[in-house]
Parts: sequence; C-alpha cells; structure tokens
Amino acid sequence: MQTLAHISLVVRDYNEAIAFYVDVLGFELVEDSYQPEQDKRWVVVRPNGGGASILLARASSPEQAEFIGNQAGGRVFLFLQTDDFWRDYNDLVSKGVEFARAPKTAEYGIVAVFKDLYGTLWDLVQFTDGRP
Repeated sequence: MQTLAHISLVVRDYNEAIAFYVDVLGFELVEDSYQPEQDKRWVVVRPNGGGASILLARASSPEQAEFIGNQAGGRVFLFLQTDDFWRDYNDLVSKGVEFARAPKTAEYGIVAVFKDLYGTLWDLVQFTDGRP
C-alpha cells in the first residue's frame, strides 16, 4: 500500500506561514522541529479533518524563492475539501482571505478559488457527486 504523506509548499517564512495555515485556515500544527544540522525547521500542517499534510518549506535559495506563491504556474495547486462549503467560505471571507474566483456550482459540487498568504491558488470545494 502507498499513500501520499506530505506535499511540500515553499514559503517565505515559517512563522508567518504557520500563522496563516493554523490561525486563518484552521489547520492543525502537526510538527515544528528545528534541524540544526541543516539550519531549518520541519514544519508540518494539515486540515483538522485529516488527509495529506503540507510541509511548509522555507525557501533556501533565490531560485526557490522565485516560486513562492506560484508553484503550479498560475494554476490551482491545492484542493481543500469541505463538508459545508458555505460555512467555510464565509469563515474565510470574514478572516480576510482573498478569493480569486467567486463560488460557483458545477456538476461535481460547489467550488471557489482562494489565495493563500503568498498567492498560491487553492480550490475550496464541496463535492456533491460522490467523489472523495
């Protein structure tokens, strides 16, 4: 059996990324460990409902920093599934999260595109067609 353990997301700063993902999106801080041999931290967050976790990886070179907020070339990069779209949409709006595309109903469910603190595009989606 294989599972996807973590998705690496390049960030500018550990603490500001933790603040956004934990305080704004409501994710759980799974681990925040200093790795002195590499002078970096192992920072993992995940949605409170479980699923794959995100490794918040601070850019360690100018080349990596160029991709902060644009790791998918301007496409939606990550998908946050919810069991109550309007609850979560309204909560994110009240916390000042910027939505790049307004909510719409599609054949598979309800979806809107939001930006994280660096501009990375996310789908907030509630599937209604039975997909996980």
